[in-house]
Amino acid sequence: MHRAPAVMVLAAVLAALAGCADVEGLRDQGDLGTVHAPKSLWKDISPAPPDPGQKPGTAAVVPGVPGPPGPGMRGVDALDVVRADITSDARQDGGTGRLVDPRAVQRLALCTREPGGGPDCPVRPGVLHDLTGNGEDELITALDIDGRLSELRVYTVRGDGSVARVLGRRAVLEGVEVAAEHLAVREPTSNPKYVAVSDYEWDPEAGVMSLSQLTLDECPALTDLPLGGDGARCAR
Repeated sequence: MHRAPAVMVLAAVLAALAGCADVEGLRDQGDLGTVHAPKSLWKDISPAPPDPGQKPGTAAVVPGVPGPPGPGMRGVDALDVVRADITSDARQDGGTGRLVDPRAVQRLALCTREPGGGPDCPVRPGVLHDLTGNGEDELITALDIDGRLSELRVYTVRGDGSVARVLGRRAVLEGVEVAAEHLAVREPTSNPKYVAVSDYEWDPEAGVMSLSQLTLDECPALTDLPLGGDGARCAR
């Protein structure tokens, strides 16, 4: 896959310029139509400010989780952290869905005391990866809500030993990728030819994973995929 929109727009502009030139330079193509300025809709309506728990760029300490043996988040049970985090968020938002999907607590009830929560537990196996660049691993996991929607969560250990959520996303996870200190979340769009890619990187001043880039990736044509390739997921 390759990221296309900026390249496509640039190519279109260059093609348009090329079409207006000959060996003697630019030439008049006649009336190309009127360019209209964007029209703002609902200018008199603006959203209310977010509640403290919804403010972007703010880490949230997960209550009731003891400091991990470390280093970093090593030795921590992903299910224990997610359960404490989801329970806290659900208590704060009163089931309104502002902080967490109202069905999340019910889904957690499917987890048992078996290793990993048992076969029906919707919490994905935790992945350890250093996203902060300090040599210690963060914990990346997700709670699957209904087979499509998920609550993606990233946790780190702060200097005082507390566990904090540094990224929370409710999304349709077409894919999640890590590379160096970046985490990319791939989500389907209304156009089956493209998938949206949100790239997050560590913001040391804010102490969270911040959105650094939002792009579109082209999905490969089915005929371009090798036998058994999973790129066809883009068409979902």
